[in-house]
Amino acid sequence: RKKRPLRAPAPQIHFLETGDGVTLRLTRYQGGSKGPVLLSHGLGVSSRIFTVDTIETNLVEYLVAHGFDVWLLDYRASIDLPASAGSFTGDEIAAWDYPAAVTTVRQHTGATSIQAVVHCFGATTFFMSMLAGLSGVRSIVCSQVATHLVTPVMTRLKCGLHIPDFLDRLGVRSLSAYVDARDDWHERLYDEALRLYPLAARERCADPVCHRISFLYSLLYEHAQLNAATHDVLHELFGVASVRCFEHVGLMVRRGHVVKASGADDYLPHLDRLALPIAFLHGAENECFLPPSTETAYHLLRERNGKNLYSRHVIAGYGHIDCIFGKNAVRDVYPHITRHLEAT
Repeated sequence: RKKRPLRAPAPQIHFLETGDGVTLRLTRYQGGSKGPVLLSHGLGVSSRIFTVDTIETNLVEYLVAHGFDVWLLDYRASIDLPASAGSFTGDEIAAWDYPAAVTTVRQHTGATSIQAVVHCFGATTFFMSMLAGLSGVRSIVCSQVATHLVTPVMTRLKCGLHIPDFLDRLGVRSLSAYVDARDDWHERLYDEALRLYPLAARERCADPVCHRISFLYSLLYEHAQLNAATHDVLHELFGVASVRCFEHVGLMVRRGHVVKASGADDYLPHLDRLALPIAFLHGAENECFLPPSTETAYHLLRERNGKNLYSRHVIAGYGHIDCIFGKNAVRDVYPHITRHLEAT
């Protein structure tokens, strides 16, 4: 399809290698001298969630218009990178990807510190990295989940049954939301079965990609917040995700907070490392990670590090990723992001 040109400077691509030998990508849109601000996507997607051309104004265009030097990170779980087909957990992302990315941005800009806008699995792993000692970050906008994970019953049931662990033992290394018209009968049977996945009537549609997304992650958006053009290109935005990452998320859901994939509780003892300005954003209708996820983190951090560093905004009528590329996110969500970035 023909994509509209972005209202942004020509992107500058920077490839970088982590300490454990994985190639990542940073894409810079230099809209001004504010920031630099690093954007991190979730699991099973890529940094394209921030540059969706099917909405009038995407997050990159909005930040550029407000004078920010924007850096999109595609870490090893990005569907745009060969690394996404590998086997890894959130621990590797936290230990290697964010330190490499922050160091690279600071080297290219000369900045002593950066700001970050982090979403979903990108947020959880970024907070894990911060708790493990990541430096050079002065403020964070956190979308949907941080240090604590509170999920709907269906998600807790899937995690309680250890489904990702079972798939891993069967040799299944990744799951995908992508649907190919040439899929064999096994894949078509799978898609037909997903039609039975329990969803509210208002959220049902005929798109098999949409069905797979809901099965893998729970409902990620309110359909009313997506325009038809965006819903039609979900297959461009969602793809493969590591089963080991699903295992790790499942463990954290069962424990209720961030832990290492080994089960070691090495992150939460260091909440003092999150004593910096953080704005939490949460969709009120989020059925992937329920609003108490960020509410728990917000209150805990205020208790440990002081009340003045943290703010939290619940966005009425929004779910999970529609806070990033919803048709009206430019009006309802993005101003919360820029207010925090401007203030810090």
